[in-house]
Amino acid sequence: MNGDGNPLMATGLLDDRPILVTGAARGIGCSIAERLCQEGANVIMLDRDPEVKDSAATISSACESIVVDLCDEESTKSAIQAAAEKMGGLWGVVNNAGIFAKTPLLEMPIAEWDRMMEVNVRSMVLVIQAAAPFMIQAGAGRIINQSSMAAKLGTPGEGHYAASKAAVGALTRIAAQELGPHKITVNSICPGYVLTEMGADTRDPVQVAEWTAKSPLGRLATPDDVANAVVFLMSDQASYITGEALNVSGGMCTS
Repeated sequence: MNGDGNPLMATGLLDDRPILVTGAARGIGCSIAERLCQEGANVIMLDRDPEVKDSAATISSACESIVVDLCDEESTKSAIQAAAEKMGGLWGVVNNAGIFAKTPLLEMPIAEWDRMMEVNVRSMVLVIQAAAPFMIQAGAGRIINQSSMAAKLGTPGEGHYAASKAAVGALTRIAAQELGPHKITVNSICPGYVLTEMGADTRDPVQVAEWTAKSPLGRLATPDDVANAVVFLMSDQASYITGEALNVSGGMCTS
C-alpha cells in the first residue's frame, strides 16, 4: 500500500534476488520483507523472536525465516552462512533489527546505553561482516541500514537511541567507501515517526497529534512508506546511489 492507502503494483524489480531482512518478525521489518517478496525477491527473515516463522509463512512461499540472536557473533555468522547457502548466494541485506527507549541522559543506567549500542550498531557490523563476502563473490550487492530521523534531530530522552542511529550513518558512509570497489552500494534510511509496536509505550494520542502536525503531508509514516524506499535502493534504479542517508520523514527532517 502507498501512503494514501492505495495498493501498489508489483513491477518485478527484484526478481529472484536473494535478500536478508533482519528484525523482521513484525513492524517495519515484516513490511519490508513483504514488499521485497512482492517485487520477486527470495527473502529470508531473521529475528530473535520465534514469531518470525509465522510472519514468513504468512507473507509468501518465497519467504523463509531463521531465528537468531544477532548480538551473538557465531550465531550470526552461522545463520547468514546457512541463508546464503539455501538461496545460492546473497544480493542484499536490510539491517533493520533495532531497539528503542526513552530515558533522560542523567537517569540512564550505563547498561541501557551499552544494550542500545549492542543491538543497534554492533549487531549491524556483525551482519555486514558475515554477509558482504557473499556479495563480493557475486560481484555486486546492496546493503541498507536502518537509521532514524533521530540521528539528525532527536528529542530529549533519546540520547542513547539518537547516538546509536548517528553511528549507523557513519558506519554506512565508511562501508560504502570500502565496499564500493566491489560494486556493493551501502545506504541508510532515516524514517520519521512511524507508528509500530516498538515504542508504543512512549507515546500517547497527544504526542501522535503533535508529530503529525510537524509533517507538511499531515500524516505519520506507515511501515510501507519505509519498505517502498528499501525496494528502490535495493533495485538497479539506485545503482549509482551509495553512502547516503535517505530521509523518509514526510518533510519533518530535510537535512
